Amino acid sequence: MFAGTVLSVKPLANGIAELCFDRPGDAINKFDKATLAEFQQALTELSTATDVKGLLLTSAKDSFIVGADIGEFGEMFAQTTEALIANLEDVNFNIFNLLEDLPFPTVAAINGIALGGGLEVALACDFRVLSDNARVGLPETQLGIFPGFGGTVRLPRLIGVDNAVDWIASGKEKKAALALKDGVADAVVAGDLLRDAALDIISKAIAGDFNWQANRAAKKAPLLLNDIESLMAFETCKAVVGQAAGRNYPAPLAAVNCIQEAAKLDRDGALKVEAKNFAAVAKTEVAKQLINLFLGDQLLVKTAKGFAKAAEPVQQAAVLGAGIMGGGIAYQSAYTGTPIIMKDIAQAGIDLGVTEATKLLSKLEAKGKINSTRMAQVLNSIHPALDYHQFGSVDMVVEAVVENPKVKHAVLTEVESVIPETAILASNTSTISIDFLAQPLKRPENFLGMHFFNPVNRMPLVEVIRGSKTSDAAVAKTVSYALAMGKKPVVVKDCAGFLVNRVLFPYFAAFTQLLHQGADFVAIDKVMEKFGWPMGPAYLLDVVGMDTAHHAASVVAEAYPDRMKHEFQDAVTALYQANRYGQKNGKGFYQYVADKKGRVGKVADESVAEFLAPICGPAKEFSADEICERLMIAFCLESVRCLEEGIAASPTDLDMAMIYGVGFPPFRGGPIRYLETIGVAEFVKLADKYAEHGGLFKVTDQLRAMAAAGKTFY
Repeated sequence: MFAGTVLSVKPLANGIAELCFDRPGDAINKFDKATLAEFQQALTELSTATDVKGLLLTSAKDSFIVGADIGEFGEMFAQTTEALIANLEDVNFNIFNLLEDLPFPTVAAINGIALGGGLEVALACDFRVLSDNARVGLPETQLGIFPGFGGTVRLPRLIGVDNAVDWIASGKEKKAALALKDGVADAVVAGDLLRDAALDIISKAIAGDFNWQANRAAKKAPLLLNDIESLMAFETCKAVVGQAAGRNYPAPLAAVNCIQEAAKLDRDGALKVEAKNFAAVAKTEVAKQLINLFLGDQLLVKTAKGFAKAAEPVQQAAVLGAGIMGGGIAYQSAYTGTPIIMKDIAQAGIDLGVTEATKLLSKLEAKGKINSTRMAQVLNSIHPALDYHQFGSVDMVVEAVVENPKVKHAVLTEVESVIPETAILASNTSTISIDFLAQPLKRPENFLGMHFFNPVNRMPLVEVIRGSKTSDAAVAKTVSYALAMGKKPVVVKDCAGFLVNRVLFPYFAAFTQLLHQGADFVAIDKVMEKFGWPMGPAYLLDVVGMDTAHHAASVVAEAYPDRMKHEFQDAVTALYQANRYGQKNGKGFYQYVADKKGRVGKVADESVAEFLAPICGPAKEFSADEICERLMIAFCLESVRCLEEGIAASPTDLDMAMIYGVGFPPFRGGPIRYLETIGVAEFVKLADKYAEHGGLFKVTDQLRAMAAAGKTFY
């Protein structure tokens, strides 16, 4: 009946037609301009077909439709507001409404994933049948926007305001069972029964057993709420959503306002409201950066897979050092399917590592995410060891002993002598040069850095650090292992601090410089948290640990004395020397105490101000702008140096590493995106304003030349 490049329509028995999406040369279906154009053609022909009594929407892929083509968003959102609104109205009125207004019943058979536009096209159908493994949702708010193909119109009319707001504002994927409970799905069946179930529903609708016209009418009418019900529902939703989203992510609250504005309108009027409000959020800087973040993540994974394709998967891993970090690495490896030996020199260390893994699994079990069988399976994949007798078959070893060069040298040379010659040896060092650690090794080509971030189970980034003698094969194997562990690996060159700590510690240095000049650390934390950091620098130092921070700062200062060395005693050193290590011993810049439920929280410590007074000098008030500018200039300038020196291979690698490694505010896109938002030339002027404060604020010659030439990084 219709044969396009992306979709086709063919007749089935009893007057039923099947419209099947099957994007060529791709594992998924998505709505790009070409697909939408074909979809409109097919629906136009169906709308006048006299021999069709019902329509079944299917996918030939493992999933239904994963959403719109986000790669087209940049060009689309760069249009004028008026053009963007017109584009959305064209799609909604001439495609999605055309589907919803067909003169016969329609059923979507959703296999696998249906997200964003994929779910919105199903909402335009009269019925939705899901396979029991399907996942559906409207994740657009995670991109700084909200549904624009009728999702804010049809979903609340289908399942009510409260449920619709939860689906739209949270942006979460929902399992099939929850979709059925909330009313998004009309039926959920086993995957092999999906097609038969969908055909059964459409046959019964054709026969008049199911009132498909009533379903359709409800979606095209205003919301069934009186003024008081509407006020209560929306004001409650706005309070909850606003608090959850925070001030830096406007899309969830904008979605609620959009639904409220359209509540008393019919479908077509409501769609016009949706298009207008969608265009407003799509033009924001937040949406731009969150879309960049999504595309950056895709590029990061693609780059990593490019490295990994040259390697065979790791079959047997090992970790040396079974403390909190070693236990975390062992847990992550075992949980994601790679068995691992966890070696330590003492039984107490082994016990600590096993306890760490058990604790993480127990939390998952308590939340119902795993059962006891799965928990036992993971624990049985972790093999504790006090010697090397099991190491003859390992192909990947991660050293995670104390951050001491002599200890690491001893452990690395010892383990190298007992593992196969082809095995890869990686150090989880956070600061020590890979080339230095490789000096006593017989096979430096098989050695590199694999820097995890704590806590291992939650932090997505892994720095894969290539030494000067590291082979491509070693990099490939290590990246492959990181991907298998569910991590985001970034390959970087060897230098003091590598990438993340090298960039982070100038930020800390700018912070301690402000303290030395009389600034209040609590005020600084508040400014940087308002900027978007999950925690301010004082709080972050407490989390990192003052002992760890002091050590890392000294390594970075030794390597980059022009900007990192200073004559004064800084607050981090003073707190370290006073054994105020932060969270790990309950006192740092703040105190850490447990509440009645045992949850440790941050509280003010009045004694710290008195302790820091002789170090920091007379109190002085700084403006929020100066605090933010000084810390972010130091952070961004070190990021620029890392690009210029090739420590990071690309601006995307650098930005994503800072977001995934230290929690750089995602809605700002990373330090390089942030710099470009300011403008390269404007950033240089801003940095020059603080030149009197030393090397932290010295603009590189290359950046100054870029500013003069009007060039950008992206």
